[in-house]
Amino acid sequence: MARIAGVDLPRNKRMEVALTYIYGIGNARSREILSKANVDPNIRTDNLTEGEVARIRQAIDQGYMVEGDLRRDTSMNIKRLMDMGCFRGIRHRKNLPVRGQRTHTNARTRKGPRKTVAGKKKETRK
Repeated sequence: MARIAGVDLPRNKRMEVALTYIYGIGNARSREILSKANVDPNIRTDNLTEGEVARIRQAIDQGYMVEGDLRRDTSMNIKRLMDMGCFRGIRHRKNLPVRGQRTHTNARTRKGPRKTVAGKKKETRK
């Protein structure tokens, strides 16, 4: 089992797919890394040699921010926005959608379960 960037890659998957299990690497970046490391994208993770694993590790370390560094950088960017007090920072602080979505009827994922307010029941006519 190959271990790259602190992540155990899944067994018996194509390398092109297996690299996407690392935070910060998607399909396009995976193909790019494999071409830089001269590794066949169709090779299975079980069939990798130590040399190929080392070349992939080196390609990732040289050119890409992944896993912990990327998570830390993202959280620091959000913290900076919140400290600045800009609109996006305020939205992050209040746990509301940041990118201009409507919140009157939607945004349940971000806002959480509905909080019912007492006395808001519709009256029935007789």
